[in-house]
Formats: sequence, C-alpha cells, structure tokens
Amino acid sequence: MKKIVILGAGTGGTIMANKLRKVLSRSEWDITVVDKDKTHYYQPGFLFIPFGIYNRNDVIKPKSDFLPPGVNVLYTGIDRIEPNDQQVLLEGGQVLPYDFLVVATGTNINPDETPGLKDQLWHKEIFDFYTVDGAVALREFFRDWEGGRLVVNIAELPFKCPVAPLEFSFLADAYFSELGIRDKVDISFVTPLPGAFTKPKASQMLGELLEEKNIRVIPDFYLESVDNEKKVIRSYDEQEVPFDVLTIVPVNTGDPMVERSGMGDDLNFIPTDKYTLQSKHHENIFVLGDASDIPTSKAGSVVHFASEVVYENLVSAIENRPLKAQFDGHSNCYIETGHGKGSIIDFNYDTEPLPGTFPLPGVGPFGLLQNTKMNHYGKVLFRWIYWHILLKGKEMPIESQMTMAGKKS
Repeated sequence: MKKIVILGAGTGGTIMANKLRKVLSRSEWDITVVDKDKTHYYQPGFLFIPFGIYNRNDVIKPKSDFLPPGVNVLYTGIDRIEPNDQQVLLEGGQVLPYDFLVVATGTNINPDETPGLKDQLWHKEIFDFYTVDGAVALREFFRDWEGGRLVVNIAELPFKCPVAPLEFSFLADAYFSELGIRDKVDISFVTPLPGAFTKPKASQMLGELLEEKNIRVIPDFYLESVDNEKKVIRSYDEQEVPFDVLTIVPVNTGDPMVERSGMGDDLNFIPTDKYTLQSKHHENIFVLGDASDIPTSKAGSVVHFASEVVYENLVSAIENRPLKAQFDGHSNCYIETGHGKGSIIDFNYDTEPLPGTFPLPGVGPFGLLQNTKMNHYGKVLFRWIYWHILLKGKEMPIESQMTMAGKKS
C-alpha cells in the first residue's frame, strides 16, 4: 500500500483530499490528513464579524463535514517532517511514512514578533481580525465606542489576504456612517507599501476610493514597535502614529513545524517552484497555498487555482510522467467597499489587475476595478460556494489559468 500524507485540513488540504480520493484506488493508495484543529474556519468571514454582519457561528463548521470517506484523519499536532527519511513525526511520537507529501499548513499571525503588540492593550484597544477571537473582541469594543482615532496597520509583507485591511477600512467607514458618528472617527490606513495596493492600476483605483471616503493613507511605514503607554505605533525610522484603537495585521509566519523540519526560509515558508508547486529540494513533496514562498498573494483564490496544478502534477508524479501543469500565479479577489458595493481584481505573476468584465467578456456580470453592487453580491455568494463546492473539490466555472478575455490593458 502506497501512502500520501496531507499536512493541514484547511482550504488547500481539504480540496486535495477530495480530489485525490476520487481518482486514486483505495486498494493501492492510503491517504492520511493531519491537522491539530477539528474546526474549519471560513476565514474571509472574519472581516465581517467586527461590524455585526456575521457572527462566530457563520464562519465555523466541523472539518469532518468536508473530508471524504476513505481518508484517514488524524487530529493531532505535527512535530516535524523528515524529508530524507520520507516520514512525518507527530506530537506524541507517532511516525507517518509517505511516498508523497502535500504540505498545506498555511500561514498564521505572529503578534509576538512585534515588540509591545501583545502587551496590556491586546484585545482591549489593540485588535486583529485574522482570528475569530480577535474579530469578536473588536465587535464588542465597537459596540460601545464613541469615536476617536482608528488606525488600520499592516505590520509586514507577506500576509494573508492582501485586500482584507482595505476592506476593513471601507467597512469601518460604512459602519460608523450608519451609526451617525463617522465625523467623530478618524480612520488612517498605515502600510509598508508605497500606496493602497501592490499593483499600480489597482493601487490608484483603491487609493482614490480611500480618499473619497476620507480615509488617510500613510505609506512606507515599516512597523518597529507598539507603545502601549503612549498609544502610538512606531516605525523603524522613528515615525509615530497615535491611535485610540489599533486594528493590525500582525507579522505572518508559516507553521513552526516547518522551522523544526529545517525546510523553510526566515518566515517558515517552504521554497517552492512557482510553476510546478513542487518543493525545490524534494521531488516527492508538493506545497500548496500559504505554506509556500511563491511570489503571489496569500489568498484563498490562489489556493483554489493552485490546487488544480498540485493535483495534476501529483498524479503525473505518481504515474512517472513529466510535470506539465504550470501555475501562473492566478489570483482574484472580491473587495468589499462598504454601503452594499464591492470591487474585484483578477491578476497573475505577469499581469496586474486590469479593468474589464469578469468572468464573461463584455457580459460580466462583475466589473473589474469597478465599484458596484453586483460585485458585492459576488462576495456574499462566495460563502455558499466555498462551503458547498470549493472545499469538496468540485469543478468551478473559473479556469485555474488567468485569461485576458474581457480585460482592457
């Protein structure tokens, strides 16, 4: 019996378990999924919790609901990978040998990396919204808050879902406008980027939207520390930005087991061929989603599109065929802009977000780099698609390779 081990039962690991189990013979291939957590989180939904749009129960379901029959599931921590011996060591000493390994352990916030961030104001006046607990704590804070300086800060690149801090800023503008206290809330978007986003056309469009909503952008700010006494964030060049409430995207790092395995870079991301998604150092290891160091967004859509490539190449490797599937860095993101509107961007390694229509040329129904109600509906609809289609490895109507059809350069 040959063995495939999948580390992580988040979006990527769950999709791979479903895809592989459908095509590999149960009498020949044993598939094991390892994850320490039994709860699956719909992470795009965390963004909506602080504003009372979603609650905790809207974003969590049991992982067992989405993993297919015929797959072994171990809910336990991972000590380390021993790639030269082709085995995974679990917490407690259990050893899992493998013929092929898929690493889909994601990325997580690491607030301890920033001096002062997790001091006395953490989840009191300093919040993340990348965890359920942080998002719920911020919702409770906002319920009684009467206004002041709201600072939205990105600590460092790369981080999960690059548009989420922008979305948070837009939703905050709408939320406080609806409460009738927007004039009492000063919103600042503080980023290490030179503008609102990484790509020029999208950065211009989103920057204009921030300006329209009276959200101040403070660019080129590289966070060094947080001063809880003075209530300021401080950059490496000693610039200070004061806050009454700080909403922060902390430093993101890969799973600690990557470091223990000696397989990662300084942030615990695994060096990965950006086209084949195969480990650069081990031919029988593929890396899916945020666990890799590929130069694209750490976003859910990347995991979705990349899973097609990992699936095709892993099957090719099993059959001793060349790895012909190529990942082009495809990412698309709905961007919630508040007041029932949204935008959408679609891009890859070589092509920045461009205006146009998506997914059908000239028809849409979604407008690229446009701020429309239809784009908002697309964002809302995606939660149903995620739970019922995407996680289960079913075919989606969007190709993994980006197309230029409908785009205007």
